[in-house]
Amino acid sequence: DVQLVESGGGSVQAGGSLRLACAYTYRRYCMGWFRQAPGKEREGLGTINRDGYTRYAASMKGRFTISEDNAKNTLYLQMDSLKPEDSAMYYCAAGGTLSCSGVPGDFGSWGQGTQVTVS
Repeated sequence: DVQLVESGGGSVQAGGSLRLACAYTYRRYCMGWFRQAPGKEREGLGTINRDGYTRYAASMKGRFTISEDNAKNTLYLQMDSLKPEDSAMYYCAAGGTLSCSGVPGDFGSWGQGTQVTVS
């Protein structure tokens, strides 16, 4: 099974930036970033497929950027212009669907999450 470990979360002031990392043991076709705030459903932020094609949720486009270092087996989420409403647990996930959409149910492997708090 794919193992995923997120890192890079923390506390930041509004307007600041954070870069999250996700180390993985095996590269599935589709990798994605998600977040979940208390009392809310898990939300898809964006995905990247094996060809490097990225898709973003409309609300994230322009502020969040997904990238990858294949040599390091690491996925990144660069988050800029952070807002208090971005506070949540952030997860990376791996899945195998060709559509590579941001639907949580399409992803079978999940990391443990990293907390982001924006004040």
